[in-house]
Amino acid sequence: MIRIGMISYWHVHAWDYTREAQNHPNTEITAVWDEVPERGEKAAQQLGVPFVANLDDMLARDDVDAVIVDAPTNRHKEVMIAAAKAGKHIFTEKVVATTVKEVNEILEQVDANRVKLTVSLPRLNDGYTLSIQQLLAKEAIGQVTMVRCRLSHNGAIAGWLPEHFFNLEQCGGGALIDLGCHPMYLTRLFMGSLPVSVTAQFGYITGKEVEDNAVAVLTGADGAVGIVEAGFVNDHSPFVIEVHGTKGTILYNQTDNVLRFCSSDADSQWQELPILSNVQGAFGQWADHVQEDTLATDNIAMAHDLTKLMEAATIAAKEQRSVKLSELQS
Repeated sequence: MIRIGMISYWHVHAWDYTREAQNHPNTEITAVWDEVPERGEKAAQQLGVPFVANLDDMLARDDVDAVIVDAPTNRHKEVMIAAAKAGKHIFTEKVVATTVKEVNEILEQVDANRVKLTVSLPRLNDGYTLSIQQLLAKEAIGQVTMVRCRLSHNGAIAGWLPEHFFNLEQCGGGALIDLGCHPMYLTRLFMGSLPVSVTAQFGYITGKEVEDNAVAVLTGADGAVGIVEAGFVNDHSPFVIEVHGTKGTILYNQTDNVLRFCSSDADSQWQELPILSNVQGAFGQWADHVQEDTLATDNIAMAHDLTKLMEAATIAAKEQRSVKLSELQS
């Protein structure tokens, strides 16, 4: 049994991961720490486990083998390095950190202390992603020339996002670094290799401290272009994926949950294709890595690329210029 200490209930998905830990046959929650003691005490009481006011004290407990990190993004480096040095395995909400330099510092300690890290990048495990990857592996649309992925919701205008999600210091950004992580890593995945430069435009519809409307454009070394769209100010905006190539196009729209494909190698007729089943999610994969002493190599590599792209996009929007990933401090 993997005994888990919860590091903060700051993130909106913290209770989702709590339920995953409760429902998994090989994990259980044994302690809670939170940078806001009142929130942590309430969560611990609900769970029937101790609240530990000092993080180092929780990490020193014999009944804590691992941690789930849902702390503010600007505290990820602090809490994950502390957990790694204490020998605790780590499951974390994305992004790992807001800069490549911080991610590298975290990974250095993860490696040095031989703990298992997995990052929550859930849409990598969804059937539509696996189906698109399968088509691309067959070069069904030729060379990929453009990828567009959009994910948006109404959290900033409907009032259900917590106010601290608009705190620039804690979050490191708004719609792009939070919700936009998903279309960002999917776009990077479908482009086939890490882009070389990023431009971005942020909008502030609600006048918050962070952007609530964002677009980033990724440029690949081969000339391919990726378009990442995210927002907190859109009602009924569907999650969509477009992958265009020299021979055809793949389309997915979550509204009707249909994968469409058209190629000059397939009579240039639009087809509806079956969608593969989802595979085990990131939390279950993490538990397996802990118990089987294996590494989440691909997951960590994608999370590392995600931070590179987010850091570049943040700089690009602030300075209104194209940012090369080679510029980023490591």
